[in-house]
Amino acid sequence: MQKVLLVGATGETGKSIYDGLVEEGGYEIELLVRPSSAEKPAVKTLEAKGHKLVVADIDAGIDPLVPLLKGFDTIISAIQPGSQLSQLNLVDAARSAGVKRFVPCGFASISPRGGIMRLRDQKEEVHDHIFRAHLPYTIIDVGTWFQISFPSLPSGRVDYASFVAGNFTIHADGKAPKILTDLRDIGRFVAKIVKDERTLNKRVYTAGDVLSEDEIFQMMEKASGEEIPRKQVSREQIKKDADEALAAFDKGARDQVAMMRLYRSQYNYSKYVRIDNTPEFAEYLGYLDARKLYPGFQPRTFREYVEELLTGKGIKPYAQGRE
Repeated sequence: MQKVLLVGATGETGKSIYDGLVEEGGYEIELLVRPSSAEKPAVKTLEAKGHKLVVADIDAGIDPLVPLLKGFDTIISAIQPGSQLSQLNLVDAARSAGVKRFVPCGFASISPRGGIMRLRDQKEEVHDHIFRAHLPYTIIDVGTWFQISFPSLPSGRVDYASFVAGNFTIHADGKAPKILTDLRDIGRFVAKIVKDERTLNKRVYTAGDVLSEDEIFQMMEKASGEEIPRKQVSREQIKKDADEALAAFDKGARDQVAMMRLYRSQYNYSKYVRIDNTPEFAEYLGYLDARKLYPGFQPRTFREYVEELLTGKGIKPYAQGRE
């Protein structure tokens, strides 16, 4: 049985990974939590299911972490976006503790490093640290969640599950294809990837579908019988929004609102202007395609997700607040 330490188990991605590991079976799961989080209800719920807590402040230095990480086969990090560089201590401690595979917090859309997305560059800084440490790794990216990729309907009938209600935005010409994965399937993919020797020291991407915004709008219209208005945002405006968000961030606007504005605008620039989040670009960057690795596994399709939305079975992401 593989012994796994999961970091960030109460966040959206972390919960999916936890569920996937439990569903797959064959894993002994322990949870790394900060001292300030150890008494939170979501953590106590997981502890009550029989999972041991490893309580540690990962920003407090490497030496206290090493004995806590000994004996783990795999560490999977689903740490929150603003804490990416906190993983540097985990990497060094994992190397000293003899961890056999480290999965850093990827789980995002495909993008190159080097000034396109600040969040991607922080993730890549962690990757570089892994490489310098010669620590066995697997990097996993998932494209964009189904759960934040659908437009609103004029009737408002899917707003209950929408991350941003009243969203009718089409970016650029709406034709850019993008990798999409249902949030619930991220963990199911991860549970297969981290026990596969073929994925050791590799990048892997998951996908439930590859669709453009225009295709998604048409799918929603056909399934709902409603005509969806389009609010077009030009490539020039997308680039301007990303430039302005970065300038504000670099001038010191570092609160949660400014950070999310930066991440959202740079994601949009990468996906809809540069068109990075595609299988072709992922494979150019050296990613393995999880669909080809596990042909017997059938992830949810976006069409299936739309049917759930229209029958009231969708679930709003971050409904309980950000972890």
